[in-house]
Amino acid sequence: MGRSFAELAFTPLVKEQQQRHGSRESYRRVEERGEHDARLGPEEREFIAARDGFYMATVSETGWPYIQYRGGPKGFLRVLDGQTLGFADLRGNKQYISVGNLNHDDRVALFLMDYVEQRRLKILGRVKVAEGTDEAAKLIAELNIPEKYSVPERAMTIHVEAFDWNCPQHITRRFTLEEISAL
Repeated sequence: MGRSFAELAFTPLVKEQQQRHGSRESYRRVEERGEHDARLGPEEREFIAARDGFYMATVSETGWPYIQYRGGPKGFLRVLDGQTLGFADLRGNKQYISVGNLNHDDRVALFLMDYVEQRRLKILGRVKVAEGTDEAAKLIAELNIPEKYSVPERAMTIHVEAFDWNCPQHITRRFTLEEISAL
C-alpha cells in the first residue's frame, strides 16, 4: 500500500476504527514511510491488461454509492500512461447511472479481480468522460475493441490518484470457461 492510498482512504473515522481494532499502528507506518507515487508499475500494468472486467463505483448527488460492472475482452481497460487508464464505454441498459453520477462527482473506485490467482487491485481516480465531439470520436476509436452487438457511446479516461493491492484472504476461487479449458 502506498501513502497516496492511505491519505485518501484513511479518513479520521477510518483511523478511529483502526485504533479500536488494533491495526492503526501498522497503517500509521505506511502513511509515514510508504511511497507517495501513484504511478502504475509493471505489475499493475500486466494485471490490468489481463482483466476482462472490473467493478466501478461512483456516488450520486444524493450521496448514494453505485457499483457497475464493466466487461469486455481482455485488455479493453487500457493503461495509457503511468497514471491514466482508458476504455470505450459500451451501450448497456440505458440507465446512465454511472455517467450521471460522474457529472456530479468525477471520483471513482475501481475494483479489479483475479479470482483464479486470488488477487485484487483497488484503484482510486478521477474520470473524464468524452462524448459527442470529434475529439471523443477519435478517443473512442482508439480505445474501442470491437465486440459483437456492442456499440461504444463514449470514452472514459481515469487519472489514477492511488491504488492498493489487497490480500488474497477471503477471495473465493472462480474460473471462466476459458480458464477451465486451459487446465
